[in-house]
Amino acid sequence: MLETDATPPPPAEAGEPASAGPVRLRQRGSNHVGMRQFNERVVLQALRTHGSLAKAEIARVTGLTAQTIGLITARLDEDHLLRREAPVRGRVGQPSVPLGLNPDGAFAIGIKIGRRSADWLLVDFTGQVRERIVLDYAFPDIDVLLPAIRQHLHQLLDGLGPLRSRVVGVGVAAPFQLGGWHRMLGLTEAQSDAWNRIDLAEQVQQMTELPVSFAKDTSAACVAELLHGRGHDIPSFLYLFLDTFIGGGLVLNSHLHRGLHGNAGAVASLPLAVAQGEGAPAQLISQASLWDLEQRLREHGLDPMAAYDQRALQEPWAPHSRAWIARAATALAHCIVSATAFLDLDAVVLDGAADPGVLQALADGVRAALRAYSWEGLQAPPRLELGGIGSDARALGGALLPLHACFAPDTELFLKA
Repeated sequence: MLETDATPPPPAEAGEPASAGPVRLRQRGSNHVGMRQFNERVVLQALRTHGSLAKAEIARVTGLTAQTIGLITARLDEDHLLRREAPVRGRVGQPSVPLGLNPDGAFAIGIKIGRRSADWLLVDFTGQVRERIVLDYAFPDIDVLLPAIRQHLHQLLDGLGPLRSRVVGVGVAAPFQLGGWHRMLGLTEAQSDAWNRIDLAEQVQQMTELPVSFAKDTSAACVAELLHGRGHDIPSFLYLFLDTFIGGGLVLNSHLHRGLHGNAGAVASLPLAVAQGEGAPAQLISQASLWDLEQRLREHGLDPMAAYDQRALQEPWAPHSRAWIARAATALAHCIVSATAFLDLDAVVLDGAADPGVLQALADGVRAALRAYSWEGLQAPPRLELGGIGSDARALGGALLPLHACFAPDTELFLKA
């Protein structure tokens, strides 16, 4: 379980001058601390899940007494974590005043390091992206990327001005082995080993006094989908994220299932055939990754980076993209059938760094390919849903790590509600 160990001092009183020192958020309790602090987290989660609520509605949703809700909301209001909405009139008695999360109450920074690009997101208390920085490259060079991480991290922090002290942490999302499959990418052993040896979270921790958390990039994306996307309505699902290399995550009973080594949902390594002693069969990564589409476009003298934007379905890229979609859809259908046999899923959620039109065409192709399989002995094919976040999912999931470590009521960070 990932946890923040920061314990910020309580905030200054309203109107206190900046010269008195930075205003730090006071740490909310967990199951291992007092019940009062734990109940604060319960109230915050109710507001995060249901939106703005009157105190009576908060009491009904949480099961806490009206007196307890009054004490908790007063304390949260003192810490500037709540804001009052417009009064609701037209009912008997005094108009009720709904309470909601104050977007400026807390912030976190999510950093995604990928094989083709890096992203920095500044995320507020409601999970909305306030600022975004994107850096594209052919493959990350350690000597270039580490200084860039520091520069853009502090750029986002400095841009907050006096609200900088409301930042609770930094979440880093990256592949477990960024140098993996280096031969496919045309990298040397030295380039691959350099990334596979580095402790990225530790490198970022040396750049800031804020607590730093780390998650596998596709697990972080899965968390973002679970908390801010289609996961609100789906208790158990396989998550597929299409990027330079395909990856995945797994949600069971509204919790991220990370597995023994934190690598559950590692669909890239799924074999596409039975091994018969004539060499290892191809893996899903070779047919259902945007890297494969890049190669097709490059072979025809076209800009391979069109694989990641709307040009993919425009001329002259469209014929090659549609040929790739047909092949990738067949491979993804095989993956989904295999997963269904083991997990009995409610649904599969497909998202990625590709253009929405490409994702929609791919989803249509997968649904058609699933109909070609025998489902005898299994339930009907799980429904296939498109994700609701897109390319931001990994960095957003990274930012949610420290936010939920500080404010979620469950000791399991990735509890949905």
